[in-house]
Amino acid sequence: MAQRNAIIRRLPAVETLGSVSRICSDKTGTLTLMEMMVVSAVTADAKFQVTGDGYSPEGKVLQNGNAAKKEPVLEVMGRVSLLCNDAELFQQDGTWKVEGDPTEGALYPFANKLGMNRDAEQHAHPRIDVIPFESDHKFMATLHQSANSQNILLVKGAPEVILYHCDRQQTATGQQVPLARDYFAQASDGLAAQGERVLGLAWLENPAVTVGSLTAADLPKNLVLLGLVGLLDPPRKEAIEAVRECHSGGIRVTMITGDHKITAAAIAKMLDIGDGKTAITGAEIEDMDTATLQERVREVDVFARASPEHKLRLVKAIQANKQIVAMTGDGVNDAPALKKADIGVAMGMKGTEVTKEAAEMILADDNFASITAAVKEGRTVYNNIEKAILFMLPTNVAQALVIAVAIFFGFTMPITAPQVLWVNMVTSVALGLVISFEPHEMDVMQRVPRSVDRPILTTFGIWRIVFVGLALLVYTLAAFFWMKSQGASDQLARTVAVNAITIGQVFYLLNSRYLLDSSLSITAHFGNKYLPLGIGAVVVLQLLFTYASPLQRLFGNEAVPLGVWPWLFAGGIVFFLVVEAEKLVIRSTDSLRRIVTAAEAGANPT
Repeated sequence: MAQRNAIIRRLPAVETLGSVSRICSDKTGTLTLMEMMVVSAVTADAKFQVTGDGYSPEGKVLQNGNAAKKEPVLEVMGRVSLLCNDAELFQQDGTWKVEGDPTEGALYPFANKLGMNRDAEQHAHPRIDVIPFESDHKFMATLHQSANSQNILLVKGAPEVILYHCDRQQTATGQQVPLARDYFAQASDGLAAQGERVLGLAWLENPAVTVGSLTAADLPKNLVLLGLVGLLDPPRKEAIEAVRECHSGGIRVTMITGDHKITAAAIAKMLDIGDGKTAITGAEIEDMDTATLQERVREVDVFARASPEHKLRLVKAIQANKQIVAMTGDGVNDAPALKKADIGVAMGMKGTEVTKEAAEMILADDNFASITAAVKEGRTVYNNIEKAILFMLPTNVAQALVIAVAIFFGFTMPITAPQVLWVNMVTSVALGLVISFEPHEMDVMQRVPRSVDRPILTTFGIWRIVFVGLALLVYTLAAFFWMKSQGASDQLARTVAVNAITIGQVFYLLNSRYLLDSSLSITAHFGNKYLPLGIGAVVVLQLLFTYASPLQRLFGNEAVPLGVWPWLFAGGIVFFLVVEAEKLVIRSTDSLRRIVTAAEAGANPT
């Protein structure tokens, strides 16, 4: 899993991963590239398009396909972008990277494309106070001193919050006129519908605020709106495929974001999450009682303007619907939700230490696709444990039945106690280790999640153990009595019987690679690099067991004539085909297949 960038902090989480039925994921950086870029801007008089690539300052601001003219309103928008900002943008190995909030980092190139310089602006307008961004109030404001010794207040934030605090707007020529609230509200919705994160930019000259003690409650309600900017953070291509893979595996994907409701729905549509239209906001969550929220989470997969507190309520509501939840998070306040979730997933790159401590799994690359890969590995680990059990137990059943049948019918014991120990401690262990390294089956992410209440031994598992145990019993006794009929000594007949069990194990190992799918094709036996090594080791050990004098004396063996081996292998092939026939009958019979499939998932057959 670590190779797939999923670091497991608590081992039981591996088992839980195979049962995950719903993944609640943050949007920015997990489902998207976290390479925000301003792609559009709207002022009172015009709409602009912004070209470029990621955080690079190269690009243009266009109006109707032509370079935008320098306007006072654009200049002030650039000033807000540069100064009301705590992120750092730097170039590393030829690539522009941001330290801090990606949304803030994207505002620097926008201002650069307007021909503005951050150092010059900071020198001309030093910061003297700040209201930091908080998810509660959804804006950031900074107070600066200007050249004429007057203070200016620069503000950016969620468009609905900025509009609420504005009563005027600035025109292209710099005039301040009454705010056209409906115009900007519609423009904001239009940008959001394109999947863009929208920010409102505003300012106020010589504000009536007290320097040194600014709080969110001090933000004036007579700000001057400069305009809106739309930022796009495109979905990760691998996330789109991972979401599709989750859906095919019966896992619902839920997106939780701080974006506007319309933006969230648009991005979700690109990712094939939800219906592309419906989203619930944090404010709506707060207005719902517990029962209503439990009902709504059954239908909705997109949650916007959501806070860490909302995440915690969502986890509880989803779990109340008997779903196994994986929840992602990166901030300190996300820790309670991650702790409550069945699988808490922390971000390795941008996650806090508190969040990582609360999580069962850490994503080294902050990529949603790594969650899907971890779920796949979790299912595979559980499948391999089941395969190992279903491989080893039939041998024990066959040995027990051989001894029981011999005692019941009163004939010579076909295997001795030391020989039983040899089979259990040498050949069974060697081959059992091989099956535990099986890669995932092709359809592992096309099955429904396994119920957490499902026992490791299902009805189907017990049937397989008994069926194979009986088949191996018949093969072993047939080999023993065939040798006795040829006049062989008890020692030789027992040696042949032990080799029959071992050969049966080798062929059953090939059967066991797929619980129901056919193992009759050549390609079915590729993919596990330890398979030939394990079989080769058992062949060498069994030859030593049969022909090495010290082992012959220890176990009471006798050298097997070479002419016996082809018959033993023929019997092994028949045994292999019998198990394959059982798998074919189950696959071909609808009622049996439904029963087995339901048993494997831990559900009731329908």
